Amino acid sequence: MATKPAIVSIDEMTIEQHDALFVITELIRSGRANTRSDLGRISGLGRSIVSQRVDDAISLGLVEEAEFGVSSGGRIPRTLRFRHEIGSFLTVMFDTPNMVLAVTDLSGRIIAIERVTWDYSEGPEISLKRIPELFKKLDAQHKFAPIWATVVGVPGPVEYNTGKMQASMLAGWNGYDIRAFMTDAFKAPSLVDNDVNLIGLGEYSLLLDSNQEPGSIDNMLFVDVSIGVGAGIISAGKVHRGANGTAGDIGHIQVPNNDHVLCRCGQLGCLSAVAGGWALARDGEQAAQDGRSPYLKAILEKNVFLTHLDVREGALAADQYCIEAVSRSGRIIGETLAGLVNFFNPALIVVGGAIAATGDIFLAAVRQSIYRRALPLATRDLRVIASDPKHEEGLLGGAALAQIETFTRAQMNAWIERRMREHAN
Repeated sequence: MATKPAIVSIDEMTIEQHDALFVITELIRSGRANTRSDLGRISGLGRSIVSQRVDDAISLGLVEEAEFGVSSGGRIPRTLRFRHEIGSFLTVMFDTPNMVLAVTDLSGRIIAIERVTWDYSEGPEISLKRIPELFKKLDAQHKFAPIWATVVGVPGPVEYNTGKMQASMLAGWNGYDIRAFMTDAFKAPSLVDNDVNLIGLGEYSLLLDSNQEPGSIDNMLFVDVSIGVGAGIISAGKVHRGANGTAGDIGHIQVPNNDHVLCRCGQLGCLSAVAGGWALARDGEQAAQDGRSPYLKAILEKNVFLTHLDVREGALAADQYCIEAVSRSGRIIGETLAGLVNFFNPALIVVGGAIAATGDIFLAAVRQSIYRRALPLATRDLRVIASDPKHEEGLLGGAALAQIETFTRAQMNAWIERRMREHAN
Protein backbone atom coordinates (compact mmCIF):
# COMPACT_ATOMS: atom_id res chain seq x y z
CA MET A 1 0.00 0.00 0.00
CA ALA A 2 1.46 3.36 -1.06
CA THR A 3 2.19 5.82 1.70
CA LYS A 4 0.87 9.35 1.53
CA PRO A 5 3.69 11.77 0.62
CA ALA A 6 4.77 14.12 3.36
CA ILE A 7 4.20 17.78 2.57
CA VAL A 8 6.91 20.39 2.93
CA SER A 9 6.03 22.89 5.67
CA ILE A 10 5.16 26.41 4.60
CA ASP A 11 8.07 27.82 6.58
CA GLU A 12 10.52 25.52 4.78
CA MET A 13 9.14 26.18 1.28
CA THR A 14 10.96 28.80 -0.79
CA ILE A 15 9.20 31.31 -3.03
CA GLU A 16 10.39 29.31 -6.04
CA GLN A 17 8.93 26.08 -4.61
CA HIS A 18 5.68 27.89 -3.81
CA ASP A 19 5.42 29.20 -7.38
CA ALA A 20 6.32 25.80 -8.85
CA LEU A 21 3.48 24.24 -6.85
CA PHE A 22 1.07 26.81 -8.26
CA VAL A 23 2.29 26.23 -11.83
CA ILE A 24 1.99 22.45 -11.50
CA THR A 25 -1.50 22.68 -10.00
CA GLU A 26 -2.73 25.16 -12.60
CA LEU A 27 -1.46 23.08 -15.53
CA ILE A 28 -3.39 20.10 -14.21
CA ARG A 29 -6.52 22.13 -13.40
CA SER A 30 -6.64 23.77 -16.81
CA GLY A 31 -6.22 20.43 -18.58
CA ARG A 32 -3.01 21.47 -20.33
CA ALA A 33 -1.11 18.64 -18.65
CA ASN A 34 -2.28 15.40 -17.07
CA THR A 35 0.92 13.38 -16.55
CA ARG A 36 4.22 14.11 -14.81
CA SER A 37 6.06 14.00 -18.15
CA ASP A 38 3.59 16.55 -19.62
CA LEU A 39 4.18 18.79 -16.60
CA GLY A 40 7.93 18.70 -17.06
CA ARG A 41 7.74 19.31 -20.78
CA ILE A 42 5.33 22.26 -20.56
CA SER A 43 6.65 23.90 -17.38
CA GLY A 44 10.34 23.37 -18.04
CA LEU A 45 10.81 22.17 -14.46
CA GLY A 46 13.10 19.24 -13.70
CA ARG A 47 11.73 15.74 -13.11
CA SER A 48 12.51 15.72 -9.37
CA ILE A 49 10.93 19.15 -8.84
CA VAL A 50 7.80 18.07 -10.71
CA SER A 51 7.60 14.89 -8.64
CA GLN A 52 7.97 16.80 -5.36
CA ARG A 53 5.41 19.43 -6.23
CA VAL A 54 2.92 16.84 -7.48
CA ASP A 55 3.31 15.03 -4.16
CA ASP A 56 2.64 18.33 -2.36
CA ALA A 57 -0.47 18.96 -4.48
CA ILE A 58 -1.74 15.45 -3.68
CA SER A 59 -1.11 15.93 0.05
CA LEU A 60 -3.00 19.24 -0.01
CA GLY A 61 -5.98 17.50 -1.60
CA LEU A 62 -5.82 19.58 -4.78
CA VAL A 63 -4.76 16.77 -7.10
CA GLU A 64 -5.14 13.01 -7.27
CA GLU A 65 -3.83 10.22 -9.43
CA ALA A 66 -6.39 8.90 -11.90
CA GLU A 67 -6.39 6.15 -14.52
CA PHE A 68 -3.34 4.97 -16.44
CA GLY A 69 -2.38 6.90 -19.53
CA VAL A 70 -0.83 5.79 -22.83
CA SER A 71 2.73 4.53 -22.76
CA SER A 72 5.25 6.15 -25.10
CA GLY A 73 7.61 3.17 -24.77
CA GLY A 74 8.45 3.13 -21.08
CA ARG A 75 6.42 2.59 -17.96
CA ILE A 76 2.70 3.35 -18.34
CA PRO A 77 2.11 6.78 -16.70
CA ARG A 78 -0.60 7.55 -14.20
CA THR A 79 -2.71 10.54 -15.19
CA LEU A 80 -3.39 13.36 -12.74
CA ARG A 81 -6.63 15.25 -12.20
CA PHE A 82 -7.55 18.38 -10.29
CA ARG A 83 -10.15 17.62 -7.60
CA HIS A 84 -12.89 20.03 -8.70
CA GLU A 85 -15.24 18.52 -6.13
CA ILE A 86 -13.37 19.96 -3.12
CA GLY A 87 -15.05 23.35 -3.46
CA SER A 88 -18.10 25.11 -4.88
CA PHE A 89 -18.96 28.39 -6.57
CA LEU A 90 -22.29 30.14 -6.00
CA THR A 91 -23.75 32.33 -8.76
CA VAL A 92 -26.86 34.48 -8.41
CA MET A 93 -28.48 36.25 -11.36
CA PHE A 94 -31.03 39.00 -10.72
CA ASP A 95 -33.27 39.57 -13.73
CA THR A 96 -36.95 40.44 -13.40
CA PRO A 97 -39.12 38.41 -13.16
CA ASN A 98 -36.67 35.83 -11.79
CA MET A 99 -33.80 35.47 -9.40
CA VAL A 100 -31.76 32.39 -10.28
CA LEU A 101 -29.26 30.75 -7.95
CA ALA A 102 -26.84 28.05 -9.05
CA VAL A 103 -24.11 26.07 -7.33
CA THR A 104 -21.29 24.61 -9.41
CA ASP A 105 -18.17 22.64 -8.64
CA LEU A 106 -14.78 24.28 -9.27
CA SER A 107 -14.87 23.24 -12.94
CA GLY A 108 -18.08 25.22 -13.47
CA ARG A 109 -20.31 22.15 -13.76
CA ILE A 110 -23.77 23.05 -12.48
CA ILE A 111 -24.82 20.90 -9.51
CA ALA A 112 -28.08 22.58 -8.54
CA ILE A 113 -30.32 25.46 -9.67
CA GLU A 114 -33.09 27.27 -7.83
CA ARG A 115 -35.31 29.79 -9.65
CA VAL A 116 -37.74 32.10 -7.81
CA THR A 117 -39.77 35.15 -8.79
CA TRP A 118 -38.14 38.49 -8.07
CA ASP A 119 -39.02 42.15 -8.40
CA TYR A 120 -36.33 44.81 -8.06
CA SER A 121 -38.80 46.95 -6.06
CA GLU A 122 -38.14 44.60 -3.13
CA GLY A 123 -34.89 46.53 -2.72
CA PRO A 124 -31.41 45.15 -2.15
CA GLU A 125 -31.69 44.16 1.51
CA ILE A 126 -34.77 41.96 1.16
CA SER A 127 -33.56 40.58 -2.18
CA LEU A 128 -30.09 39.67 -0.94
CA LYS A 129 -31.34 38.14 2.31
CA ARG A 130 -33.22 35.56 0.25
CA ILE A 131 -29.93 34.18 -1.11
CA PRO A 132 -28.62 32.50 2.09
CA GLU A 133 -32.10 31.09 2.72
CA LEU A 134 -32.30 29.56 -0.76
CA PHE A 135 -28.74 28.27 -0.52
CA LYS A 136 -29.48 26.61 2.83
CA LYS A 137 -32.46 24.87 1.24
CA LEU A 138 -30.34 23.56 -1.64
CA ASP A 139 -27.47 22.60 0.63
CA ALA A 140 -29.78 20.42 2.72
CA GLN A 141 -30.52 18.42 -0.43
CA HIS A 142 -27.06 18.29 -2.02
CA LYS A 143 -24.48 18.77 0.78
CA PHE A 144 -22.22 21.12 -1.17
CA ALA A 145 -18.47 21.36 -0.74
CA PRO A 146 -17.26 24.62 0.88
CA ILE A 147 -17.98 27.80 -1.06
CA TRP A 148 -14.78 29.21 -2.56
CA ALA A 149 -16.38 32.28 -4.15
CA THR A 150 -19.75 33.87 -4.88
CA VAL A 151 -20.76 35.82 -7.99
CA VAL A 152 -23.77 38.13 -8.32
CA GLY A 153 -25.07 39.41 -11.65
CA VAL A 154 -27.28 42.51 -11.57
CA PRO A 155 -29.20 44.39 -14.31
CA GLY A 156 -27.29 47.64 -14.29
CA PRO A 157 -23.86 49.30 -14.30
CA VAL A 158 -21.45 47.93 -11.69
CA GLU A 159 -18.24 49.47 -10.41
CA TYR A 160 -16.36 46.18 -10.55
CA ASN A 161 -13.62 47.12 -8.10
CA THR A 162 -16.12 47.90 -5.32
CA GLY A 163 -18.98 45.55 -6.18
CA LYS A 164 -21.52 48.40 -6.05
CA MET A 165 -24.13 49.33 -8.62
CA GLN A 166 -23.69 52.87 -9.90
CA ALA A 167 -26.06 55.10 -11.86
CA SER A 168 -28.65 52.37 -11.44
CA MET A 169 -32.29 52.98 -12.30
CA LEU A 170 -33.31 50.27 -9.82
CA ALA A 171 -34.74 52.08 -6.80
CA GLY A 172 -32.59 51.58 -3.69
CA TRP A 173 -29.81 49.62 -5.41
CA ASN A 174 -27.57 52.53 -6.37
CA GLY A 175 -24.37 52.37 -4.29
CA TYR A 176 -25.52 49.41 -2.18
CA ASP A 177 -22.56 47.26 -1.09
CA ILE A 178 -23.59 43.91 -2.56
CA ARG A 179 -20.08 42.50 -2.25
CA ALA A 180 -19.87 43.20 1.48
CA PHE A 181 -23.22 41.49 2.09
CA MET A 182 -22.24 38.36 0.16
CA THR A 183 -18.76 38.18 1.69
CA ASP A 184 -20.22 38.36 5.18
CA ALA A 185 -23.03 35.88 4.44
CA PHE A 186 -20.83 33.19 2.89
CA LYS A 187 -17.40 33.94 4.40
CA ALA A 188 -15.89 33.74 0.93
CA PRO A 189 -14.65 36.21 -1.70
CA SER A 190 -17.52 37.84 -3.59
CA LEU A 191 -17.67 39.25 -7.12
CA VAL A 192 -20.39 41.49 -8.55
CA ASP A 193 -20.81 42.25 -12.24
CA ASN A 194 -23.31 43.48 -14.77
CA ASP A 195 -25.56 40.59 -15.82
CA VAL A 196 -24.84 41.01 -19.53
CA ASN A 197 -21.08 40.75 -18.89
CA LEU A 198 -21.69 37.41 -17.20
CA ILE A 199 -23.98 36.21 -19.99
CA GLY A 200 -21.36 37.24 -22.56
CA LEU A 201 -18.62 35.44 -20.65
CA GLY A 202 -20.83 32.36 -20.42
CA GLU A 203 -21.49 32.47 -24.16
CA TYR A 204 -17.76 32.79 -24.80
CA SER A 205 -17.05 29.79 -22.54
CA LEU A 206 -19.66 27.69 -24.35
CA LEU A 207 -18.15 28.57 -27.71
CA LEU A 208 -14.67 27.63 -26.47
CA ASP A 209 -16.02 24.31 -25.20
CA SER A 210 -17.54 23.65 -28.63
CA ASN A 211 -13.99 23.67 -30.07
CA GLN A 212 -14.31 27.01 -31.81
CA GLU A 213 -10.97 28.45 -32.86
CA PRO A 214 -10.06 30.99 -30.11
CA GLY A 215 -9.06 33.59 -32.70
CA SER A 216 -12.52 33.45 -34.23
CA ILE A 217 -14.27 34.41 -30.99
CA ASP A 218 -11.66 36.20 -28.87
CA ASN A 219 -13.11 39.54 -29.96
CA MET A 220 -16.87 39.28 -29.71
CA LEU A 221 -19.97 41.13 -28.62
CA PHE A 222 -22.85 39.56 -26.79
CA VAL A 223 -25.94 41.73 -27.26
CA ASP A 224 -28.86 41.20 -24.91
CA VAL A 225 -32.24 42.46 -26.08
CA SER A 226 -34.77 42.01 -23.31
CA ILE A 227 -36.45 44.77 -21.30
CA GLY A 228 -33.51 46.99 -22.24
CA VAL A 229 -30.51 46.62 -24.54
CA GLY A 230 -27.01 45.88 -23.30
CA ALA A 231 -23.75 44.36 -24.51
CA GLY A 232 -21.01 42.24 -23.02
CA ILE A 233 -17.65 42.89 -24.65
CA ILE A 234 -15.04 40.14 -24.95
CA SER A 235 -11.72 41.65 -26.06
CA ALA A 236 -8.69 39.42 -26.56
CA GLY A 237 -10.53 36.67 -24.68
CA LYS A 238 -11.31 38.80 -21.61
CA VAL A 239 -14.32 40.80 -20.45
CA HIS A 240 -13.79 44.47 -21.17
CA ARG A 241 -15.48 46.61 -18.49
CA GLY A 242 -13.86 49.96 -19.16
CA ALA A 243 -12.45 52.40 -16.61
CA ASN A 244 -15.49 52.42 -14.30
CA GLY A 245 -17.46 49.35 -15.32
CA THR A 246 -19.92 50.91 -17.78
CA ALA A 247 -18.49 49.50 -21.03
CA GLY A 248 -21.22 47.83 -23.04
CA ASP A 249 -24.09 49.97 -21.76
CA ILE A 250 -25.28 50.56 -25.33
CA GLY A 251 -28.92 50.99 -24.31
CA HIS A 252 -28.28 54.70 -23.77
CA ILE A 253 -26.70 55.44 -27.13
CA GLN A 254 -28.88 58.05 -28.82
CA VAL A 255 -30.88 56.96 -31.85
CA PRO A 256 -31.11 59.75 -34.49
CA ASN A 257 -34.51 61.37 -35.11
CA ASN A 258 -36.00 60.11 -31.87
CA ASP A 259 -35.64 63.18 -29.64
CA HIS A 260 -39.31 62.92 -28.72
CA VAL A 261 -38.85 59.54 -26.95
CA LEU A 262 -38.14 59.88 -23.23
CA CYS A 263 -35.95 57.22 -21.62
CA ARG A 264 -36.22 56.14 -18.00
CA CYS A 265 -32.73 57.59 -17.46
CA GLY A 266 -34.13 61.04 -18.20
CA GLN A 267 -32.45 61.47 -21.58
CA LEU A 268 -34.16 61.51 -24.98
CA GLY A 269 -33.89 59.02 -27.81
CA CYS A 270 -31.96 56.25 -26.00
CA LEU A 271 -31.73 52.91 -27.82
CA SER A 272 -33.55 51.04 -25.03
CA ALA A 273 -36.38 53.58 -25.09
CA VAL A 274 -36.74 53.34 -28.87
CA ALA A 275 -36.13 49.65 -29.59
CA GLY A 276 -35.81 47.73 -26.32
CA GLY A 277 -38.36 45.40 -24.78
CA TRP A 278 -40.10 48.00 -22.65
CA ALA A 279 -40.41 50.22 -25.74
CA LEU A 280 -42.09 47.33 -27.59
CA ALA A 281 -44.50 46.89 -24.69
CA ARG A 282 -45.26 50.63 -24.53
CA ASP A 283 -45.89 50.93 -28.25
CA GLY A 284 -47.73 47.61 -28.27
CA GLU A 285 -50.30 48.91 -25.78
CA GLN A 286 -51.01 51.85 -28.08
CA ALA A 287 -51.34 49.49 -31.05
CA ALA A 288 -53.75 47.29 -29.10
CA GLN A 289 -55.88 50.28 -28.12
CA ASP A 290 -55.91 51.52 -31.73
CA GLY A 291 -56.96 48.12 -33.02
CA ARG A 292 -53.77 47.60 -35.06
CA SER A 293 -53.00 44.31 -33.30
CA PRO A 294 -55.88 41.91 -32.59
CA TYR A 295 -53.44 39.62 -30.77
CA LEU A 296 -52.24 42.31 -28.34
CA LYS A 297 -55.75 43.73 -27.94
CA ALA A 298 -56.99 40.37 -26.64
CA ILE A 299 -54.10 40.14 -24.16
CA LEU A 300 -54.51 43.73 -23.00
CA GLU A 301 -58.21 43.20 -22.33
CA LYS A 302 -57.38 40.12 -20.28
CA ASN A 303 -54.29 41.30 -18.36
CA VAL A 304 -54.78 45.11 -18.32
CA PHE A 305 -51.13 45.63 -19.33
CA LEU A 306 -48.62 44.24 -21.83
CA THR A 307 -45.00 43.09 -21.56
CA HIS A 308 -42.29 42.71 -24.16
CA LEU A 309 -42.88 38.96 -23.96
CA ASP A 310 -46.41 39.49 -25.27
CA VAL A 311 -45.05 41.27 -28.34
CA ARG A 312 -42.53 38.49 -28.87
CA GLU A 313 -45.23 35.83 -28.70
CA GLY A 314 -47.40 37.90 -31.02
CA ALA A 315 -44.61 37.91 -33.61
CA LEU A 316 -44.23 34.14 -33.29
CA ALA A 317 -48.01 33.82 -33.69
CA ALA A 318 -47.78 35.75 -37.00
CA ASP A 319 -49.54 38.92 -35.77
CA GLN A 320 -48.61 41.43 -38.44
CA TYR A 321 -48.13 44.39 -36.11
CA CYS A 322 -45.89 42.37 -33.77
CA ILE A 323 -43.77 41.08 -36.67
CA GLU A 324 -43.26 44.63 -37.94
CA ALA A 325 -42.49 45.93 -34.42
CA VAL A 326 -39.87 43.24 -33.78
CA SER A 327 -38.33 43.78 -37.22
CA ARG A 328 -38.16 47.52 -36.62
CA SER A 329 -36.45 46.90 -33.30
CA GLY A 330 -33.91 44.69 -35.08
CA ARG A 331 -33.21 47.30 -37.76
CA ILE A 332 -32.63 50.09 -35.22
CA ILE A 333 -30.45 47.95 -32.96
CA GLY A 334 -28.54 46.73 -36.02
CA GLU A 335 -27.81 50.32 -37.07
CA THR A 336 -26.36 51.04 -33.63
CA LEU A 337 -24.33 47.82 -33.77
CA ALA A 338 -22.95 48.82 -37.17
CA GLY A 339 -21.21 51.75 -35.51
CA LEU A 340 -19.81 49.43 -32.86
CA VAL A 341 -18.59 47.03 -35.55
CA ASN A 342 -16.67 49.86 -37.19
CA PHE A 343 -15.24 50.89 -33.81
CA PHE A 344 -14.47 47.51 -32.21
CA ASN A 345 -14.19 45.19 -35.24
CA PRO A 346 -15.46 42.02 -33.56
CA ALA A 347 -15.22 38.65 -35.29
CA LEU A 348 -18.52 37.54 -33.80
CA ILE A 349 -21.76 39.06 -32.54
CA VAL A 350 -24.03 36.81 -30.52
CA VAL A 351 -27.56 38.16 -30.08
CA GLY A 352 -29.62 36.89 -27.16
CA GLY A 353 -32.43 37.86 -24.84
CA ALA A 354 -36.19 37.59 -24.93
CA ILE A 355 -36.73 39.56 -28.14
CA ALA A 356 -33.93 37.79 -29.98
CA ALA A 357 -35.80 34.54 -29.28
CA THR A 358 -38.11 35.44 -32.19
CA GLY A 359 -35.37 33.99 -34.39
CA ASP A 360 -35.00 35.21 -37.96
CA ILE A 361 -37.76 37.81 -37.58
CA PHE A 362 -35.38 39.80 -35.40
CA LEU A 363 -31.95 38.47 -36.38
CA ALA A 364 -32.39 39.01 -40.12
CA ALA A 365 -33.19 42.68 -39.50
CA VAL A 366 -30.13 43.07 -37.25
CA ARG A 367 -27.84 41.46 -39.84
CA GLN A 368 -29.25 43.52 -42.70
CA SER A 369 -28.58 46.80 -40.89
CA ILE A 370 -25.08 45.81 -39.80
CA TYR A 371 -23.96 44.66 -43.25
CA ARG A 372 -25.54 47.69 -44.91
CA ARG A 373 -24.07 50.30 -42.57
CA ALA A 374 -20.70 48.93 -41.37
CA LEU A 375 -17.46 49.07 -43.34
CA PRO A 376 -16.91 46.13 -45.75
CA LEU A 377 -13.57 45.23 -44.17
CA ALA A 378 -15.13 45.18 -40.69
CA THR A 379 -17.88 42.83 -41.86
CA ARG A 380 -15.79 40.65 -44.18
CA ASP A 381 -15.29 37.88 -41.60
CA LEU A 382 -18.01 38.93 -39.17
CA ARG A 383 -20.55 36.34 -38.02
CA VAL A 384 -23.86 37.39 -36.45
CA ILE A 385 -25.59 34.50 -34.71
CA ALA A 386 -28.35 33.92 -32.17
CA SER A 387 -27.66 32.45 -28.75
CA ASP A 388 -29.32 29.22 -27.69
CA PRO A 389 -32.16 30.19 -25.30
CA LYS A 390 -31.90 26.77 -23.61
CA HIS A 391 -28.43 27.53 -22.26
CA GLU A 392 -27.85 29.08 -18.82
CA GLU A 393 -25.14 31.47 -20.06
CA GLY A 394 -25.32 33.83 -17.09
CA LEU A 395 -24.81 31.03 -14.58
CA LEU A 396 -21.99 29.53 -16.63
CA GLY A 397 -20.46 32.99 -16.96
CA GLY A 398 -20.62 33.45 -13.19
CA ALA A 399 -18.73 30.20 -12.68
CA ALA A 400 -16.22 31.22 -15.35
CA LEU A 401 -15.64 34.57 -13.63
CA ALA A 402 -15.19 32.80 -10.29
CA GLN A 403 -12.57 30.56 -11.88
CA ILE A 404 -10.74 33.52 -13.42
CA GLU A 405 -10.56 35.40 -10.12
CA THR A 406 -9.99 32.37 -7.86
CA PHE A 407 -7.28 30.53 -9.76
CA THR A 408 -4.79 33.39 -9.86
CA ARG A 409 -1.28 32.99 -8.53
CA ALA A 410 -1.97 35.27 -5.55
CA GLN A 411 -5.28 33.66 -4.58
CA MET A 412 -4.07 30.09 -4.96
CA ASN A 413 -0.79 30.74 -3.16
CA ALA A 414 -2.80 32.21 -0.26
CA TRP A 415 -5.07 29.12 -0.25
CA ILE A 416 -2.07 26.79 -0.39
CA GLU A 417 -0.44 28.63 2.51
CA ARG A 418 -3.58 28.35 4.65
CA ARG A 419 -3.91 24.68 3.79
CA MET A 420 -0.27 23.96 4.65
CA ARG A 421 -0.61 25.67 8.01
CA GLU A 422 -3.71 23.57 8.69
CA HIS A 423 -1.64 20.45 7.93
CA ALA A 424 1.10 21.64 10.25
CA ASN A 425 -1.40 22.03 13.10
